[in-house]
Amino acid sequence: MEGPLTLAIDVGGSGLKATVLSPDGEMLTERVRRETPYPCTPELMLDELTELAKELPDYDRISVGFPGAIRGGKVRHVTAFTRPAPGEPPTEELKRAWFGFDLQSALADRFAKPVRVANDADVQGCAVIKGEGLELVITLGTGVGCAVFWEGALLPHLELSHGRYGEGQSIEVGCGDNERHKVGKHEWRKRVLSALDAFDEMVLPDHIYIGGGNAKRLEEDEIGPNRTIVPNVSGLLGGIALWERTGDPTTSPVAHEHATETAPARAGG
Repeated sequence: MEGPLTLAIDVGGSGLKATVLSPDGEMLTERVRRETPYPCTPELMLDELTELAKELPDYDRISVGFPGAIRGGKVRHVTAFTRPAPGEPPTEELKRAWFGFDLQSALADRFAKPVRVANDADVQGCAVIKGEGLELVITLGTGVGCAVFWEGALLPHLELSHGRYGEGQSIEVGCGDNERHKVGKHEWRKRVLSALDAFDEMVLPDHIYIGGGNAKRLEEDEIGPNRTIVPNVSGLLGGIALWERTGDPTTSPVAHEHATETAPARAGG
């Protein structure tokens, strides 16, 4: 099929992943991965992504899922990379480096290719939603991401997981990977199920999709009705759909099936 090849990058708090997608959303290469370095400055992130891309064949454009709030290509807020290491308190120096950083323009300059950057949950959601009613996408990884869609349209990004619940902890922290290691799998799963109920009450979605590297630690029969676990690889497969949903006219539609047909594998992060 004719059309542009897309370098799809999934930036995570623990790993950086990438592949090249065909115009119809098929992975043309195996996913490549590098550990996320800490402390992670914008310049170091650009260097790591440059090295990651060298492992892959040629491409025409780039899509990037980023674990923070992106507005107009700029980082409005990010939790993971303002910390010198996972689980440590954020520093003012890293906040100044990241908040307001024009990541989309910096990547376009570095790679000399057209670039789209969005929140990682937004990108994953582009791949997995059905486009029916109000759909909520939750990603469980280093932190907790979320994206909201109405009738297939991506709504402005909201950091709903920063809301507090239980003992006053945010969902982002309480259900994040650092806390999972601290409290153990049973308590963590209990927290996640409670958080899903909280999201249900806040958003009143018609369906919830649960992805990210830690989604594989849940079971389909425990998450409740109108909720679906989706494979982490959909964070990359959403790279085509992200261009479609941001007004690019050159790609053909990529069906929801590309992200969901691999669901039984439930790939990890």
